[in-house]
Amino acid sequence: MQKTYDKNNIFYKIINGDIPCNKVLETEHCIAFEDINPRAKIHVLLIPKKPYVNLNDFILDADKNEKLDLFDGIAKVVEVKNLRAAGYRLLTNVGENGHQEVQHLHFHILGGQPLGSFIKKLELD
Repeated sequence: MQKTYDKNNIFYKIINGDIPCNKVLETEHCIAFEDINPRAKIHVLLIPKKPYVNLNDFILDADKNEKLDLFDGIAKVVEVKNLRAAGYRLLTNVGENGHQEVQHLHFHILGGQPLGSFIKKLELD
């Protein structure tokens, strides 16, 4: 795990029960909950319980059980929220250029409505 993990972040506090959340799912290795500032009709955040800063950190340091549990957790949220048929967007931001605001790995699961284009297509000269 990266040595720069800051235990003062909001997700660490949610994991430890210091801040309440509207839980959608909890497994051995992750928690999913409703985003308090939703960007779509359905906006769930899924986070690992261990202190991984971002996806790079998770890929390098998580064991196989954590990795499987996290992706199974995403699939379970998709089922619970009835997103499979209509579609959804799965998003994680990494680092400054990726606009990662909270330095704890988290996945946004968005759906329940048409989400439109994701990133504006670049026009190359």
